[in-house]
Amino acid sequence: MLTKETIIIRQETQNDYKFVFEVNNLAFKQTNEAKLVEALRTNTNVFVPQLSIVATSNNNIVGHILFTKIKIKTHENFEHESLALAPMAVLPKHQGIGIGSKLVMYGLHEAKNVGFKSVIVLGHSNYYSKFGFKPASLWNIKAPFEVPDSAFMAIELQNNSLKNCSGKVVYPNEFNEV
Repeated sequence: MLTKETIIIRQETQNDYKFVFEVNNLAFKQTNEAKLVEALRTNTNVFVPQLSIVATSNNNIVGHILFTKIKIKTHENFEHESLALAPMAVLPKHQGIGIGSKLVMYGLHEAKNVGFKSVIVLGHSNYYSKFGFKPASLWNIKAPFEVPDSAFMAIELQNNSLKNCSGKVVYPNEFNEV
Protein backbone atom coordinates (compact mmCIF):
# COMPACT_ATOMS: atom_id res chain seq x y z
CA MET A 1 0.00 0.00 0.00
CA LEU A 2 1.21 3.47 -0.90
CA THR A 3 1.76 5.73 2.10
CA LYS A 4 3.02 9.25 2.55
CA GLU A 5 6.27 7.81 3.88
CA THR A 6 7.01 5.89 0.66
CA ILE A 7 6.87 9.09 -1.41
CA ILE A 8 10.01 10.81 -2.71
CA ILE A 9 9.73 14.45 -3.79
CA ARG A 10 12.24 15.73 -6.35
CA GLN A 11 12.75 18.08 -9.28
CA GLU A 12 11.19 16.95 -12.53
CA THR A 13 13.53 15.73 -15.27
CA GLN A 14 12.98 15.60 -19.02
CA ASN A 15 12.40 11.84 -18.72
CA ASP A 16 9.38 12.59 -16.53
CA TYR A 17 7.49 14.74 -19.04
CA LYS A 18 5.20 12.06 -20.50
CA PHE A 19 4.38 10.73 -17.02
CA VAL A 20 3.65 14.23 -15.71
CA PHE A 21 1.31 14.74 -18.67
CA GLU A 22 -0.52 11.53 -17.74
CA VAL A 23 -0.77 12.44 -14.02
CA ASN A 24 -2.32 15.82 -14.88
CA ASN A 25 -4.61 14.25 -17.47
CA LEU A 26 -5.91 11.64 -15.02
CA ALA A 27 -6.16 13.99 -12.05
CA PHE A 28 -8.17 16.62 -13.91
CA LYS A 29 -9.99 14.20 -16.25
CA GLN A 30 -9.02 16.40 -19.20
CA THR A 31 -5.84 17.50 -20.98
CA ASN A 32 -6.02 21.29 -20.33
CA GLU A 33 -3.73 21.29 -17.29
CA ALA A 34 -1.35 18.77 -18.89
CA LYS A 35 -1.10 20.97 -21.99
CA LEU A 36 -0.59 24.03 -19.76
CA VAL A 37 2.42 22.39 -18.11
CA GLU A 38 3.89 21.53 -21.51
CA ALA A 39 3.37 25.07 -22.80
CA LEU A 40 4.84 26.72 -19.68
CA ARG A 41 7.97 24.53 -19.90
CA THR A 42 8.77 26.08 -23.28
CA ASN A 43 8.54 29.67 -22.00
CA THR A 44 12.00 30.35 -20.60
CA ASN A 45 10.81 33.73 -19.27
CA VAL A 46 8.49 32.09 -16.74
CA PHE A 47 9.57 28.46 -16.32
CA VAL A 48 11.81 27.71 -13.35
CA PRO A 49 13.09 24.10 -13.70
CA GLN A 50 13.71 23.71 -9.94
CA LEU A 51 10.03 24.49 -9.34
CA SER A 52 8.58 21.76 -11.53
CA ILE A 53 8.41 19.05 -8.91
CA VAL A 54 7.26 15.43 -8.90
CA ALA A 55 6.22 12.96 -6.24
CA THR A 56 7.38 9.40 -6.90
CA SER A 57 6.79 6.00 -5.39
CA ASN A 58 8.83 3.03 -6.55
CA ASN A 59 10.19 5.28 -9.32
CA ASN A 60 6.65 5.91 -10.61
CA ILE A 61 5.34 9.46 -10.78
CA VAL A 62 2.20 9.82 -8.66
CA GLY A 63 2.04 13.63 -8.37
CA HIS A 64 3.29 16.91 -9.83
CA ILE A 65 3.30 20.59 -8.88
CA LEU A 66 4.40 23.58 -10.92
CA PHE A 67 5.35 27.10 -9.87
CA THR A 68 5.88 29.65 -12.66
CA LYS A 69 6.77 33.33 -12.67
CA ILE A 70 3.95 35.86 -12.75
CA LYS A 71 3.68 39.61 -12.29
CA ILE A 72 1.57 41.69 -9.96
CA LYS A 73 0.96 44.92 -11.86
CA THR A 74 0.16 48.02 -9.81
CA HIS A 75 -2.09 50.86 -10.91
CA GLU A 76 1.08 52.81 -11.69
CA ASN A 77 2.16 49.98 -14.04
CA PHE A 78 4.96 48.94 -11.71
CA GLU A 79 5.45 45.15 -11.73
CA HIS A 80 6.31 42.92 -8.78
CA GLU A 81 7.52 39.40 -9.53
CA SER A 82 5.77 36.50 -7.83
CA LEU A 83 4.99 32.86 -8.55
CA ALA A 84 1.80 31.06 -9.51
CA LEU A 85 1.19 27.64 -8.02
CA ALA A 86 -0.62 25.86 -10.86
CA PRO A 87 -1.35 23.17 -11.53
CA MET A 88 -0.94 20.59 -8.79
CA ALA A 89 -2.03 17.04 -9.57
CA VAL A 90 -2.02 13.69 -7.80
CA LEU A 91 -3.14 10.43 -9.40
CA PRO A 92 -6.76 9.86 -8.31
CA LYS A 93 -6.03 6.49 -6.68
CA HIS A 94 -3.35 8.14 -4.48
CA GLN A 95 -5.27 11.25 -3.42
CA GLY A 96 -6.07 11.87 0.23
CA ILE A 97 -2.89 10.46 1.77
CA GLY A 98 -0.82 13.66 1.90
CA ILE A 99 1.05 13.63 -1.42
CA GLY A 100 -0.33 17.03 -2.41
CA SER A 101 0.67 18.49 0.96
CA LYS A 102 4.21 17.17 0.57
CA LEU A 103 4.39 18.71 -2.90
CA VAL A 104 3.16 22.11 -1.68
CA MET A 105 5.50 22.21 1.33
CA TYR A 106 8.51 21.12 -0.72
CA GLY A 107 7.63 23.59 -3.49
CA LEU A 108 7.25 26.54 -1.12
CA HIS A 109 10.58 25.68 0.52
CA GLU A 110 12.34 25.44 -2.86
CA ALA A 111 10.72 28.66 -4.10
CA LYS A 112 12.07 30.49 -1.07
CA ASN A 113 15.52 28.91 -1.55
CA VAL A 114 15.60 30.03 -5.19
CA GLY A 115 14.89 33.58 -4.02
CA PHE A 116 11.20 34.11 -4.70
CA LYS A 117 9.29 36.20 -2.19
CA SER A 118 5.64 35.21 -2.70
CA VAL A 119 3.25 32.74 -4.30
CA ILE A 120 -0.29 33.18 -5.63
CA VAL A 121 -2.76 30.30 -5.92
CA LEU A 122 -6.33 29.85 -7.08
CA GLY A 123 -7.76 26.96 -5.10
CA HIS A 124 -9.71 25.69 -2.13
CA SER A 125 -9.21 27.99 0.84
CA ASN A 126 -9.60 25.18 3.38
CA TYR A 127 -6.77 23.28 1.72
CA TYR A 128 -4.26 26.03 0.97
CA SER A 129 -4.79 27.96 4.21
CA LYS A 130 -3.09 25.15 6.12
CA PHE A 131 0.17 26.12 4.38
CA GLY A 132 -0.21 29.79 5.30
CA PHE A 133 -2.03 31.08 2.22
CA LYS A 134 -4.44 33.95 2.92
CA PRO A 135 -6.88 35.80 0.67
CA ALA A 136 -4.82 37.91 -1.74
CA SER A 137 -7.28 40.73 -1.10
CA LEU A 138 -5.53 41.30 2.25
CA TRP A 139 -2.77 42.90 0.15
CA ASN A 140 -5.27 44.34 -2.35
CA ILE A 141 -4.07 41.85 -4.96
CA LYS A 142 -6.73 40.97 -7.51
CA ALA A 143 -7.20 38.20 -10.03
CA PRO A 144 -7.48 39.13 -13.71
CA PHE A 145 -10.86 37.35 -13.81
CA GLU A 146 -13.92 36.92 -11.59
CA VAL A 147 -13.21 34.53 -8.74
CA PRO A 148 -14.44 34.20 -5.14
CA ASP A 149 -12.24 36.20 -2.77
CA SER A 150 -11.60 33.16 -0.57
CA ALA A 151 -10.26 31.11 -3.50
CA PHE A 152 -7.65 33.60 -4.73
CA MET A 153 -4.83 33.43 -2.20
CA ALA A 154 -1.26 34.50 -1.57
CA ILE A 155 1.60 33.67 0.77
CA GLU A 156 4.65 35.69 1.66
CA LEU A 157 7.83 33.63 1.55
CA GLN A 158 9.69 36.57 3.08
CA ASN A 159 8.19 38.85 5.74
CA ASN A 160 6.27 41.80 4.28
CA SER A 161 7.20 40.86 0.71
CA LEU A 162 3.67 41.71 -0.46
CA LYS A 163 3.34 44.84 1.67
CA ASN A 164 3.43 47.27 -1.28
CA CYS A 165 2.36 44.94 -4.09
CA SER A 166 -1.31 45.83 -4.51
CA GLY A 167 -2.54 45.39 -8.05
CA LYS A 168 -3.69 42.81 -10.57
CA VAL A 169 -2.00 39.48 -11.26
CA VAL A 170 -0.76 39.03 -14.82
CA TYR A 171 -0.44 35.37 -15.78
CA PRO A 172 1.74 34.19 -18.67
CA ASN A 173 -0.17 33.94 -21.98
CA GLU A 174 0.00 30.14 -21.79
CA PHE A 175 -2.71 30.22 -19.11
CA ASN A 176 -5.10 31.73 -21.66
CA GLU A 177 -4.21 29.36 -24.48
CA VAL A 178 -5.32 26.02 -23.06
